[in-house]
Amino acid sequence: MRLDKVIEQNLQTTRKEMKRLFLMKKVLIDGMVELNPQRNVDNRLHEIQVDGQKLRTSHVYYLLNKPAGVVTAKKDEKFQTATQLVAEAERPADLYPVGRLDRDTTGLLLLTDNGQLGYDLLQPGAKVTKTYHVIVNEAVTIEDVAAFKAGIVFHGGVHCQPAQLNILSSKFGHSEVLLTIKEGKFHQVKKMFLACGKKVIKLTRLSMGPLALPDDLAEGNYRPLTLTELQQLKIYFR
Repeated sequence: MRLDKVIEQNLQTTRKEMKRLFLMKKVLIDGMVELNPQRNVDNRLHEIQVDGQKLRTSHVYYLLNKPAGVVTAKKDEKFQTATQLVAEAERPADLYPVGRLDRDTTGLLLLTDNGQLGYDLLQPGAKVTKTYHVIVNEAVTIEDVAAFKAGIVFHGGVHCQPAQLNILSSKFGHSEVLLTIKEGKFHQVKKMFLACGKKVIKLTRLSMGPLALPDDLAEGNYRPLTLTELQQLKIYFR
């Protein structure tokens, strides 16, 4: 949540009063003077003090193991959405998925009502890595690994950033690989393999930045982020 919104909700200040608080250096984050009223904060990660008074804000952060058939949208007239997998009592009105997974893609999805954090995580400058387990319908070769490392070019001339491709198994008609990318173009993973003459059969996201899909989190289930996971996201708060 933006710092000025936290102050407004806790202290019911006017804009003039809030401006004075910042000018007088009365706003502290983790004991340091903060002059940016638009900074993204969360009281579980930051100690917020205004004129000696501690303030509180609250957001929710969930790790969801997205199943196939569910769409990453807030609302959809035809399909169940990722946010609808969260119990209604635990679902804020502004809960939304950070980023997009295709309807048939499974795996890690971050859900939050912290809009600023979600925005910051998706910015190209954040360089958030995403790792996928991919099953394709053809043998993956060392030439493919080299092509991914150099940067795949889609049909039509769109260039992708260099990506890391690790072969787990490869044989005629079936290969399993791990793919790590640092961007998020529309249908990117499927198009990257298509550019190499291969079709993605199954796609599962295993990680996003510091967050990893827990082995004990079944498809369709979710859980709150742990304090350790929240601390790992702290570098993305702006």
